[in-house]
Amino acid sequence: MKKKLSIVDIANSLNISKTTVSFILNGRAQEKRISDELVKRVLQYVKEVGYKPNSLAKSLRTGKSNIIGLLVQDISNHFFATIARRIEDLAYQNGYKIIYSSTDNDTQKTRELIAMFRDRHVDGYIITPPDNIEEDISDLIKDGFPVVLFDRYLPKVDTDYVVVDNLFSTFNATQYLIDKGHKNIAFITYSSIQTQMIERLEGYEKAMHQSKLKPNITEVDFHTTVQELLKLMTSFLEKNKDVDAILFANNHLGKCGLKAIRKAGKNVPGDIALIAFDDYELFELYTPAVTAIAQPIDEIADNVIKLLMERLNATVPEEKNQHITLATELIIRDSSN
Repeated sequence: MKKKLSIVDIANSLNISKTTVSFILNGRAQEKRISDELVKRVLQYVKEVGYKPNSLAKSLRTGKSNIIGLLVQDISNHFFATIARRIEDLAYQNGYKIIYSSTDNDTQKTRELIAMFRDRHVDGYIITPPDNIEEDISDLIKDGFPVVLFDRYLPKVDTDYVVVDNLFSTFNATQYLIDKGHKNIAFITYSSIQTQMIERLEGYEKAMHQSKLKPNITEVDFHTTVQELLKLMTSFLEKNKDVDAILFANNHLGKCGLKAIRKAGKNVPGDIALIAFDDYELFELYTPAVTAIAQPIDEIADNVIKLLMERLNATVPEEKNQHITLATELIIRDSSN
């Protein structure tokens, strides 16, 4: 294997000091009063030999890698993929690149990914945290790394976060179904202690209790496969023939719910009205088009990057963390009429 050139190799070949080469390659030639002729000579040589700087070594010297670590639940999910793309674009505009990965809502995997990001010397972290990751994120903050959470937060960890008003969102959607005359409204969600899921359940329950209607809640494990979900939902429909509306806690559950309802020979919205949390581009194309609670994806990404940039560019650490809660929009389509 061909030996990779180093700054020392360049310095020896040009018979100058490695410090001079380093200053030139790091754009500090003018500051150090290095002659234009020598700068031109070094840059020409670097171009000829195809020297590529070691980014890890540079980050160790400067204390900055200009890389942000982004950990989301599932990068293939439309919601997270769209946000990740916008975060990547905004980070690039601010001089940063993104390394991202999916946690699969797995605590141990998240710990390993955080350790990997530490090894890569990333400057800051954007995370949708799984359960029981509080200690690891607290350690990042103690070590001086800025951390911005989004989609959910950790009540025991004081850091910046960006979320939506989950409680009002499901309260509003449930109330809409009630106002349309539905009385047997079911809520299908994940069995979860995460803040976004707890608040979505609370919003549904609040609307049902206020209207003196009996809640009908089904919780499924997050790691349930699509086939298992279809079986569970088909079984649910068979046992709950009086259900006239269903609110799904996210778009994945909503998509599985549509398949199960069709498999059960039910008509939407004639037999069962339907609303899903998290809009999805195919919901508009589906027949009938699906009513959905749309999260403000661009606004979430914009606020996440704004908070992180403020932390990364701050000359003096800001003590007070910012907690941003954004509004959602209930997009009315045919499935809830």
